[in-house]
Amino acid sequence: MKRLALILIFGGIIHIGGFSQNDYKRINISKDIELIKLSENAYIHVSWADYPQFGRLSSNGLIFINGNDAFLMDTPVTDSLTKDLVSWLTDSMNLKIVGFVPTHWHNDCMGGLGYLQSQKIESYANQITVDIAKAKNLPVPAHGFKDSIQLQLGDKPISCYYFGAAHSLDNIVAWIPSERILFAGCMVKSANSTDLGNTADGDLMAYPKTIGKLMERFPMVKIVIPGHGPFGGLELIKHTRKLSIR
Repeated sequence: MKRLALILIFGGIIHIGGFSQNDYKRINISKDIELIKLSENAYIHVSWADYPQFGRLSSNGLIFINGNDAFLMDTPVTDSLTKDLVSWLTDSMNLKIVGFVPTHWHNDCMGGLGYLQSQKIESYANQITVDIAKAKNLPVPAHGFKDSIQLQLGDKPISCYYFGAAHSLDNIVAWIPSERILFAGCMVKSANSTDLGNTADGDLMAYPKTIGKLMERFPMVKIVIPGHGPFGGLELIKHTRKLSIR
């Protein structure tokens, strides 16, 4: 779980790295789930959950679409919220969720995996994530990979990479080359973040090297989506690297 103080709630007009967050269409599914339309084929799903100690907090995920099929990257924190999201996508957008990738093992990434498995949706994860899930008696992703995997959504690739430990020992990123979108998850921080948050399950020594690899691999990125807070561009990765070497 991340340091909750750094989880930012979307609101107002926010300008970060040249992006005006309100330039993008928002769709309210419920009081707890919102979509942000990045393109005809990509949406951020933002979900909120209430924590007794900290209040109402948000997390990001990605929906990538090709025709009537879609891949989901990260789920909301619970099976119930994940069911609400998938049901809306199915009923209102006529989409079929054909695959799922969690970026690491925390519940704001795969807290809804149990529901997805009940719907026979295939899941793909870092083998380290698979091993951690087994050890912690969590729902276990069906397919594990080492280092990288290229998945296909019709004729469009989804490339997932493990560059090393950072926020967690197993954190990966998902790259959508057709959209130039990088779903970086919680290893990358929003521009508002002043530190790396909770790294209790991560590796502070490895963090700078891992983020450096990310920055070198994706200089062409258009949109970077962090695990929490407003999206941006390459500047989010650069910002995170600066935080990691303090």
